[in-house]
Amino acid sequence: MTVIRLQPSGREVPCEPGDTVLAALERAGYALPNNCRAGACGECKTKVLAGEFDQGMVLDMALSPEEREAGFGLMCMAKPLSETLEIEFGTEDAKPKLFPPRERMLFAVTDRIERTPRILEIRLRPLGEVMRYWPGQYVQLGDPAAGVPLRSYSIANAPRPDGEISLQVTRKDDGRTSRWVHERLVTGEMVKVNGPYGTFIGDPSVDTPVLCMAAGSGLAPILALAEAALRRGYKKRVTLVFSARTVDDLYDGGLMAYWQMKHRNFRYRPTLTRDKKDGVLTGRVPDILPGLFPDLSDHSVFAAGTPEFVEACVAAARRLGARDELIHTEGYFAQDTAGGPA
Repeated sequence: MTVIRLQPSGREVPCEPGDTVLAALERAGYALPNNCRAGACGECKTKVLAGEFDQGMVLDMALSPEEREAGFGLMCMAKPLSETLEIEFGTEDAKPKLFPPRERMLFAVTDRIERTPRILEIRLRPLGEVMRYWPGQYVQLGDPAAGVPLRSYSIANAPRPDGEISLQVTRKDDGRTSRWVHERLVTGEMVKVNGPYGTFIGDPSVDTPVLCMAAGSGLAPILALAEAALRRGYKKRVTLVFSARTVDDLYDGGLMAYWQMKHRNFRYRPTLTRDKKDGVLTGRVPDILPGLFPDLSDHSVFAAGTPEFVEACVAAARRLGARDELIHTEGYFAQDTAGGPA
């Protein structure tokens, strides 16, 4: 068995044969930033101080040749080859931050809800032990034995006592997993889920106004984060800006209205990029943001959606004074290196 040594704490984490560094760290309860788990986003880029590892197939845009030469690796794909792999990780205390993920947990499909013409929400209830997770994290769903590859989907609700989770799946015409969910996964069926994964989570100790920006099914992790904050009585202003192409692409309006009536500090601002509707903003989020928030220097900012959407929103937020340490992002990927779109 390989040992992963975390520096500067000196803590050691066991790594089973065939495991990636990311999988070993998460199993031990340590949080390492990650989004795609496919060597495509670069979020898990880490300096390797000593030891050898197999990097696997990753994209140059996520890990450049110069970074490889300097000793950096993508931990979502890296597999240790030496007895000890030493990496830069965290602070001197290296405190655990995540619940260890589990594989092949059994869930029953309890409901299917068509949110938009292309987004289907499925609700899953555990048949065994309840999965512990942080709002903003994601799970992997699929049926590899039947030729349906595992794909990552954000959990769209805060943790509940019965353990039910909601996933919002955008249909992709060339996506085997999303078509399987939309066309073949029916209520009453049993599925296997891996997770939880990801570090797109809010800091429970933060005490700032919050701005959430989402597009499409990127709304899912934002819903979980907002629900958790409002449920625990968060007092600062929470604003959710949701971008949709047309009126048909807007969803969860009823829930947003309920939250606004129940929580005076919550505000929902939808915007349309290819349509118009009375009472709804028009335009891309980066373009309308200055009119909504002249100064974001004291805000925690969360952005979720396609990488292009997230990148544009973060750039706009920074121009308005948002601080990097208070910016949290999640961009979903096609995961071609893992077998094609979701």
